[in-house]
Amino acid sequence: MKSSPNSVTLRADTRSGKSRLCNVLPAASLLCLLFLILTLSSEYKEEKSSLWRVTNSLQNLNNKCKNQYRPYGSEALPQDIVSKTSNLEMRPLWNEKKKRSKSSVNLLEKKDANSTNLFAMAVGIKQKDLVSKMVKKFLSSGFVVMLFHYDGIVDEWKEFQWSDLVIHVSAINQTKWWFAKRFLHPDIVAEYSYIFLWDEDLGVENFHPKRYVSIVQKEGLEISQPALDYTKSEVHHQITARLRGSIAHRRTYKASNNGNGCDESSTAPPCTGWIEVMAPVFSRAAWRCVWHMIQNDLIHAWGLDMQLGYCAQGDRTKKVGVVDAEYIIHYGRPTLGGSDENEQSSSKSSGKDHRVDVRRESYKEMKVFKRKWERAVKDDKCWIDPYK
Repeated sequence: MKSSPNSVTLRADTRSGKSRLCNVLPAASLLCLLFLILTLSSEYKEEKSSLWRVTNSLQNLNNKCKNQYRPYGSEALPQDIVSKTSNLEMRPLWNEKKKRSKSSVNLLEKKDANSTNLFAMAVGIKQKDLVSKMVKKFLSSGFVVMLFHYDGIVDEWKEFQWSDLVIHVSAINQTKWWFAKRFLHPDIVAEYSYIFLWDEDLGVENFHPKRYVSIVQKEGLEISQPALDYTKSEVHHQITARLRGSIAHRRTYKASNNGNGCDESSTAPPCTGWIEVMAPVFSRAAWRCVWHMIQNDLIHAWGLDMQLGYCAQGDRTKKVGVVDAEYIIHYGRPTLGGSDENEQSSSKSSGKDHRVDVRRESYKEMKVFKRKWERAVKDDKCWIDPYK
């Protein structure tokens, strides 16, 4: 059978169409592939840019966190929940006001809402007359008061109306330096501008705590003590005696005795830069340094006074001094180690007075502390003595 012309043309068109289609498909595929590549490339770039921003942010955050100070032990906590310091303020169990005697209320009314200074003292019941006068004076001046009971007697202090306004800590036959090392850590007392760490046998008839603080601030004294009324006091060191007509003094003068005199050129304790550890007053910064100097095993702290100037936050001849305008009386009535300070204690059943033993141990500790200091100076190659 013969083919018609139309069928020939149709087959030709069909072959032509297939040919054109074959020519178009690779081009379309190429275009699709190119489009896909461009799309993927764009998404990759965007993803890479986003990843870079996240990485950069994490790196910046990491650097910021590395530079952020966190107290040791608080690393697992969010920053703002960390409470770095504490204080000795007593807090009520509930909001209801507890009924108090009129005199206690008066003391509370004078006491600042947030006390800025601390008065701490090691006490025994035999000195309760002097202690009570001091406590009332410091409470009425807005101080936090803390009593360290070395005789173990606490309940008998409840006869005083101020007893529940102060903090009581008891440990048998321990000194104020033992108590201070354990209960007055710098982070605990960081909120207080000045720390008064006194003996119990002192008279404060001529002493006003607020005026004293005002003077040491004006004079720039980081470590100080009130002068002693030399007509009524037991004075052990000439520099502690009150100078009439003076606000404060920082040195003493005495004739040379085998080269141990004190004059204007003297630069070392006890001629200058020195106070007695009987009634010391420390600024917050000075106390942080002094606390680290107190040795755990040397509880009498004899010898500490000669080195206190290193904690004066500057030149000890200017930053350590004795305040004359606010002075006290040192009665010299030591009772720590006495025969009847705690009759219930088995160690006192014999009735022996251990004051001589206490004094002997104090001298021994002074020698030990001196050797410790000398060894520490020798071993620390990075430490430079500013007074040598």
